Amino acid sequence: MGLEPAVSGLRCEKAMAEIINLRRIKKAKARVEADAKAAQNRVDFGRTKAERKLTEAQRELGERRIDGHRRETPQTSGDNE
Repeated sequence: MGLEPAVSGLRCEKAMAEIINLRRIKKAKARVEADAKAAQNRVDFGRTKAERKLTEAQRELGERRIDGHRRETPQTSGDNE
């Protein structure tokens, strides 16, 4: 739909421009931006439960290995006397 004249019968009319609702355009733009942000968050933070459990198990294993190699037990704040 352009601005070319349209011939209907004997009279010549100009085609009207399409009317747009700016509020609807603004909401559509916000929706697209929110979808893009959600997709990026899924990439950044989206991990399966199995992946989270594996990471936690590896972290605990590393802590146990470090604790196993300590020369003395750490003192708590109440044991300083």
